[in-house]
Amino acid sequence: MIGAYGEWAAALLPSEPGPLSLQNCPPGKFDARRAAARARVTDCMAPPPKPAGITAQTTRSFVYDGLAVEEVSWRLPYGPPTSAWVLKPAGAKGRLPAVLALHDHGRFKFFGKEKIAQTGPEVHPLVAVHRADAYEGLAWANELAHRGYLVMVHDAFAFGSRKVRLAEVLPEARGTMKDDTDDSAAGVAAYNDWAAEHEHVMAKSLFSAGTTWPGVFAVEDRVALDVLCARADVDAARVGCGGLSGGGLRTVFLAGMDDRIRATVCVGMMTTWRDYLLSKSWTHTWMCYVPLLPRDLDYPEVLGLRAPLPTLVINTRDDPFFTRTEMERADAMLGKVYASSGSPENYRGSWYPGHHQFNRAMQAEAFGWFDRWLG
Repeated sequence: MIGAYGEWAAALLPSEPGPLSLQNCPPGKFDARRAAARARVTDCMAPPPKPAGITAQTTRSFVYDGLAVEEVSWRLPYGPPTSAWVLKPAGAKGRLPAVLALHDHGRFKFFGKEKIAQTGPEVHPLVAVHRADAYEGLAWANELAHRGYLVMVHDAFAFGSRKVRLAEVLPEARGTMKDDTDDSAAGVAAYNDWAAEHEHVMAKSLFSAGTTWPGVFAVEDRVALDVLCARADVDAARVGCGGLSGGGLRTVFLAGMDDRIRATVCVGMMTTWRDYLLSKSWTHTWMCYVPLLPRDLDYPEVLGLRAPLPTLVINTRDDPFFTRTEMERADAMLGKVYASSGSPENYRGSWYPGHHQFNRAMQAEAFGWFDRWLG
């Protein structure tokens, strides 16, 4: 993707696992090296300070399709309130296993949680199209809640309730876009186009503030995890997370860095830094990149920092966002990390035919994984 500079740039990446890698790590050094590697990831992500004492407010409770639904929100020290939905079986008692469901990117920032959860019979037509392509038509958070889980879905930074408002940016950043509240199909598509073009502005601004997009995600997703684990109806010892694509990206950084996630499923978001560098950076969001980190840890090794805690990675063989060779290299890296942890059985890399998606068969495997380790 960068022409004659590609071979030179690729040579800057380590050819062998670095000193912080958990691949082939001696058992006696595993815990100490993992702690050092996590510290390095944090240093490179440069997350903003994590606010303390965030509590959620429930604004509405009702039952839909056999599920008890809560609309909740919380306010961070910056930006608009975060909106979230909590789903669990109607009539469920006691503390339930819980999953923080992480919505995708999909070049679709007008909505967040709506892409994977549903709280009423009406579905926006563009959400329906997105679900049909990415999830075989299912709201997978609802499907998981029907199995006996409490599932929470929140809007990520710059999506849905947290999206960038046009009235709050400089006129030159707005271009010809005038309305971020028009929820017609044309209005939603126009906002998504504008937000896609605004991404590089956001990323460069975050770099200029001394932080990164993954760092902001890490903080906001950990706040959501705080909210989830603090609930009286959640068994905080049985909490998982997972998601497709951008949700898989957030899974890598949240599950890799926070041991409260006892089981995780990363879907359609596993490759190597080399793949991004040489072939696929053009297909991906600015949200992926952590400056300097590739010198110390490859991308799959970030998720591997949770070893030996259970991890499932689901890939599709014809995913246009990655090259097959690098996906297979990433899978092998994670296998080596889990072998070093002494629990190779706690990692599974699964492969499916087809395009970039989290279809019904893949969901069945993911839900079975959560059942095995949480349910």
